[in-house]
Amino acid sequence: MTVIRETDAPRFSVPGVGFTAYAAPTRGSAELCTWQITVEAGTESAPHTLDRDEVFFVLSGAIRLRADGEVLGPRDVAVVPAGEPIEVTNAGDVPAEVYVAIRAGFTAQTADGQALQPPWAL
Repeated sequence: MTVIRETDAPRFSVPGVGFTAYAAPTRGSAELCTWQITVEAGTESAPHTLDRDEVFFVLSGAIRLRADGEVLGPRDVAVVPAGEPIEVTNAGDVPAEVYVAIRAGFTAQTADGQALQPPWAL
């Protein structure tokens, strides 16, 4: 068994979003990746798609997963099917905390067609 303490979890960031990386292939999980994101107020991520289903569990605050999508609040869960566009937006005026899970080995694709594997999922 691998234990990943919050204080030891790797951290990454992109503008407006912080990632605390938990389960991943380099951290003891061959089949599942999990991380917690903090989405700052006013943040809207770049649109992208994933080749695996992704699950979002809102811990606090409010987010949208598409510009025209419904607002998700604490304890709401959304399952985004593989290939469906995602654009994480903070729908409130305080940071949102969200737990994310996806099958390991996924690839993200940006709106301009660039394929990548984010470092928090390796």
